[in-house]
Amino acid sequence: MRVFASFSLDFQALWLIIEAPETTKATIKMDALATVKNVRLTPVQVPLSRPMRTASGTLPGAALCLIDVETDAGVTGTSYIFVYTPKMLAAVARLNDDVGEMFAGVPLDPGRTFETFQSTFRLLGIQGLLGMYFAGVEQAMWDALGKTEGKSVCRLLGGAEEPVQAYDSFGFIDPAEDLGLVEASVGAGFMGIKIKLGIGDFDADLASARAVRNVIGPDVALMIDYNQSLDPATAIEYAKRLAELDIYWLEEPVPAEDLAGHAAVRAESPICVQTGENWWFPSGARLAIDAGASDYVMPDMMKIGGFTGWQKTAAMASEAELPVSSHAFVEVSAHALGSTPGAHWLEYLDKARPILKEPYDAIDGYVAARGPGLGIEWDPKKVEAFAV
Repeated sequence: MRVFASFSLDFQALWLIIEAPETTKATIKMDALATVKNVRLTPVQVPLSRPMRTASGTLPGAALCLIDVETDAGVTGTSYIFVYTPKMLAAVARLNDDVGEMFAGVPLDPGRTFETFQSTFRLLGIQGLLGMYFAGVEQAMWDALGKTEGKSVCRLLGGAEEPVQAYDSFGFIDPAEDLGLVEASVGAGFMGIKIKLGIGDFDADLASARAVRNVIGPDVALMIDYNQSLDPATAIEYAKRLAELDIYWLEEPVPAEDLAGHAAVRAESPICVQTGENWWFPSGARLAIDAGASDYVMPDMMKIGGFTGWQKTAAMASEAELPVSSHAFVEVSAHALGSTPGAHWLEYLDKARPILKEPYDAIDGYVAARGPGLGIEWDPKKVEAFAV
């Protein structure tokens, strides 16, 4: 029994009465839209070229859900989400079994579907796995639209496939073992390096950050990510002691939901504060921006609500004069940032590379969107090899 099947009629009825966002109206031909036939989900566990050690634990691989939206136009839209732990793969697969049928027969209009999704699940709430799953479907719908029109998603959103500056994203750096990797990144053209801290005590953090600064030199930006592991007072103290290393930003120094704590750190830290990867949908972004929680904005495409949520959040950031960076998801982020005025940095954290026919490479430290659609295609043999 599919427990959410009874919602499908309400979902399609709501779709008919909710207005699409202006950005969507401006970029989608509203007549003769294709419709969704089916949403297919494939869980995989993909190895990482370098395991990610953080204050929250070590990620030896990437638990991904590959999402394919099949349409009646014969075009299939593709995207993926990252569910952090392999234990969640089966849960999202079951979620697709129960909820995916709600999209059948829905016109290929991601913006309108975004509004309907929020309305349908307002009482339940749209955070967590449900929101992540929806964002993956929304991105795949955009991919299908781009393929149908022979354009990149970036172009559909009013942007261009211009290269966006990227920083290479690392976990905790052991000065005795890992500095060669950092040196190779700078040699490849990256002008920004991010490392995780908070694994041990502050002396270990300082030694790691100082070793990296010595390797990359004074002209390369050095970002620090504490992965929500500090309290505000400690974060302020650490920021003052790290400032001598010319740190570009201090990312999520305190728990993500502690907006007041982030604002307090921002007020007293000599280092700019970066946060946003754990903002849920534009409503969460609005709360954080209004609270003055960050000097910069870093939405996560999977948690902000796909491209529709990204556009809404980017508009808020523009009003607040906050530069916009991306979190993970190299491929979709290249399209999002390529269509965002005030685009800042793209995080180069390449989780999906092993299963793509043509991965997104960083060329001299820059990444450019490509098409049609999102410009990605699964490698069937690799998907089969890593399927869970």
